[in-house]
Formats: sequence, C-alpha cells, structure tokens
Amino acid sequence: MGKGPGLYSDIGKKARDLLYKDYQSDHKFTVTTYSPTGVTLTSTGTKKGELFLADISTQLKNKNITTDIKVDTSSNLFTTVTVDEPAPGLKTIFSFKVPDQRSGKVELQYLHDHAGISSSIGLTANPIVTFSGVIGTSALALGSDVSFDTKTGDFAKCNAGLSFANADLIASLTVNDKGDTLAASYYHLVNGLTNTAVGAEFTHCFSSNENTITVGTQHALDPLTSVKARVTNAGKVSALIQHEWRPRSLFTISGEVDTKSIDKSAKVGLALALKP
Repeated sequence: MGKGPGLYSDIGKKARDLLYKDYQSDHKFTVTTYSPTGVTLTSTGTKKGELFLADISTQLKNKNITTDIKVDTSSNLFTTVTVDEPAPGLKTIFSFKVPDQRSGKVELQYLHDHAGISSSIGLTANPIVTFSGVIGTSALALGSDVSFDTKTGDFAKCNAGLSFANADLIASLTVNDKGDTLAASYYHLVNGLTNTAVGAEFTHCFSSNENTITVGTQHALDPLTSVKARVTNAGKVSALIQHEWRPRSLFTISGEVDTKSIDKSAKVGLALALKP
C-alpha cells in the first residue's frame, strides 16, 4: 500500500483486478519492442469472432514528458501527452482523438499523503467537466467522482465511495449511477508467498431490483505460472492460466462456461504478449 489514499479509481481496484483482469474470450497477440533511444513500439492484433482489429502504438519519453501515439484499423489517431511532476505530486495529461473534434481533454492529477485529486475538462465550447477527490490515508479513504455536462446543464455522473484496507484485506463500498447502483467489494490476501487471494463483488441495482454476485480466487503455482477462477450468481464459471515463458513475455489462456446453458459451447480466449 502507498502512503496516501490514491485516486478515486483506486477504490476497489484490487478486487476488480482479481475478478476481471486478463479474462477474455478473444484471441489477442501483442509485440513490444524497445529502441536504444528510448522509443517503445507496440503492435496489437485482436480477433473477435470473424472481425480482426489491430493497432500500432508508439511511446516516447523525454525527461518527465511521455508521449503515447496509437493508430488503429479504423484510421483513428489517439494521442496522449503526460507531464509527470511539473510540481511535487502533480501530473498533467493532455489527450485527443482524430478525427473526433470533441475528444480533446486536459486532466490534472494531484497525489498527497492525505488526498488524491483528479480533474479534467474537455477542450470544446461546451465541455464536460469531471472532478474526483479522495481524502484519508492508505488504510481508510472516502471519495467522490462527479461529471458535469455544461451543454445540457446536467450531472452526467455522480458517484461516491469508501475504502478500508490493512496489510492483507481491502474492502470498499461505492454508490454509482446517481445513487441507483450499490456495489461492495472484498479482497483478501491469504498467502503472500504464493500470491493466493480471494475476492468478491456484490452489486445491487435499485431501479431493476437486480443483484449480481461474483466470487473469485487466484494462486501462483510457481514463480512463473499463476491461475485464476471466478463464478457468478448467473451460473457463469471462468478460469485462466498465465505463464511467463520468458522475462516480461506472457501467455494466457482463459475459458468461460455457462452452467445454465451447457448446450452452448465454452468461450476460450488466448493472449500472447511478447516483450523482448
């Protein structure tokens, strides 16, 4: 755990990563290369059913300035410029997408021992303004996340969250969708040597009166191989195995079975990430 409470997006992140990270039903291939001048080039190809998507991204670092440029198969150009710590604890992020003229955005992030603040504004005539703030410590934090559309004069997003953490347990409670959704998550590190952990997430939607429960676990078979599994109250069971077959190069195979529809074929995903 860090010294401060982090940003609002960090509330419940450990549980979300355990339950959802690296699970997929597509076939994905990623190759990353590094040049002696510090330029990082990443090529990604993803097969979604009969559709194939690809993109190429470049990352350039110059002192405390990082520039990320990505081009995809739909001829979209994504650019992000990050200035890390122009002042202590401050980070500035400028991003835009071509040809979307309304995508330009400037974001400021500030991290303190007892606060974490993130604010952004769109670079348009009627921008969307977002603000999230967290106060507290690494053990107990309280925060909110709001977004205001100046064009319509309405709040597009209004969330609040609470997080509690100690050495091996993290619990969080959030209210999302303008109070319509209540979510609680739990993460418990059982064994640090084998990275064995369990996690759960419960969500309740007040408008539809629907509940969603997801329970999962992870375990390292050896220093290079880890497994994860999860199950939902809808009867969907998922599992994956990930192996680091060479430094920073990962091979992941995941699958999902709907126990309430056994007649349907299982979903299988493959991911290969090469980082020489």
